[in-house]
Amino acid sequence: MNTSDTHLPELHVNQGKPGESCVMVIFGATGNLTQRKLIPALYNLAKAKLLSNRFAVVGTSVEPLEGNAFRDLMVKAIEDYATDTVDPEVLGWFSERIHYFPGDVHDKDFYAGLKACAEEIRVQHQIDDNLFFYLATAPTFFGEIVRRLGQAGMATEGDKSWRRVIIEKPFGHDLESARELNVNIKKVLRERQIYRIDHYLGKETVQNIMVMRFANSIFEPIWNRRYIDHVQITAAEDVGVERRGPYYESSGALRDMVPNHLFQLLSLITMEPPVSFGADAVRDEQAKVLRAVQVPTPEEVLSEMARGQYGPGRVNGETVPGYRDEAMVAADSKTETFVAMKLNLDNWRWADVPFYLRTGKRLPKRTTEIVIQFRQAPFILFRNTAVDELTTNRLAIHIQPKEGISLHFGAKVPGPVMKLGSVNMDFEYSDYFGTKPETGYERLLLDCMIGDATLFQRADMVEAGWSLIQPVLDVWKALPPRSFPNYPAGSWGPKEADELMARDGRHWVNDL
Repeated sequence: MNTSDTHLPELHVNQGKPGESCVMVIFGATGNLTQRKLIPALYNLAKAKLLSNRFAVVGTSVEPLEGNAFRDLMVKAIEDYATDTVDPEVLGWFSERIHYFPGDVHDKDFYAGLKACAEEIRVQHQIDDNLFFYLATAPTFFGEIVRRLGQAGMATEGDKSWRRVIIEKPFGHDLESARELNVNIKKVLRERQIYRIDHYLGKETVQNIMVMRFANSIFEPIWNRRYIDHVQITAAEDVGVERRGPYYESSGALRDMVPNHLFQLLSLITMEPPVSFGADAVRDEQAKVLRAVQVPTPEEVLSEMARGQYGPGRVNGETVPGYRDEAMVAADSKTETFVAMKLNLDNWRWADVPFYLRTGKRLPKRTTEIVIQFRQAPFILFRNTAVDELTTNRLAIHIQPKEGISLHFGAKVPGPVMKLGSVNMDFEYSDYFGTKPETGYERLLLDCMIGDATLFQRADMVEAGWSLIQPVLDVWKALPPRSFPNYPAGSWGPKEADELMARDGRHWVNDL
């Protein structure tokens, strides 16, 4: 079959702007990320007719796979991890465009061979001279891969061609290493070629935060210190570290989740309206608000930050081991699996409004949500009634696993006596717009293909995030925890996290 003449099968779908003609090169192509997320996401884009007819993917890794072994492995990955029914015709079209080139990223001769392979595939499928690279490898390889790509001439753009690089998190392991990595990759790439990915931003509800805020006049007028009492951001997981013990031992919950996922959510919730939805306009506002967050002093780290490590317990009705009993974890590990913190912003919109962030493993359920707690209404009107307490209004943005928005408010209970009850008004995306099965990577891969960096972190955003948690890393390194493990699996974390809120007369919302 002449693959260059083969086109995507006709499908009745709502089309957006399709990706540009390009060759995608995946480093670390035999790993879990590629099989569970990237290849199924590309298949979903093909099914939605959002891949160019002139597209191909080249996987590369150290495994010496022969013949069609890699292609067969990726086809099986689609069949195993596809988020919807597999269409044989689309799968056949897509599989013809899957190629493999083995090699060691430390070997400079490997890159010359990879360059020749990509060029041969480009000609075979009549693809434009566009390349983008996805670094699905261990973070220690990021700098070297980019440097080698530059030496091989694979990062050089022409007048009508582009080169882009997607870099997975974590981007550095502290402020110094993040700055060093930025400096090194910018010796090869321009900022507009660098796509620092955060898969949380591929989720529909996260993208909808800007639409909810800036396209609905009922929200933006009250989105400030005058009406909002405080904000809670929670990213909870019911699983443990699974087979990621070595990575987690060097990372911990703070590095793994806070400077990327949680700070991205924080910036979208708090940023000022951008002048447009252009990539730099949005990221300018995100960077501004991250720079407005007060950098914690050592004293504030001790009083307004809490850390924990899970011990044995029960999650979803099953007995599970403690963190120190997980595979490839030190028996006396001091690594935190839970973090809670209080942050404040120095700007007019958010002055005196505290932001409470928490994330952890082996919590009661898997959920990511943002809770906007509004201020109490004056009680004067109800003083001479049976009402002794007013319901505070609460807006909850559910990001995963349920995607939607809930509004919590008070209403009168039917009857002759003035009595108030609590009411929830719930909106779920699947109910209103139908289910659109995705891996969370579709939008991000497509954006890279069309050159839209809005949902990717810029260098200054990365460094601003690390600068906020560097004091926490320093204090926690100097004062190792003495009480680990300090929360049982299946609970909502250590008592210190509850005390963090209780000191302010508040509490975590766990029942959404």
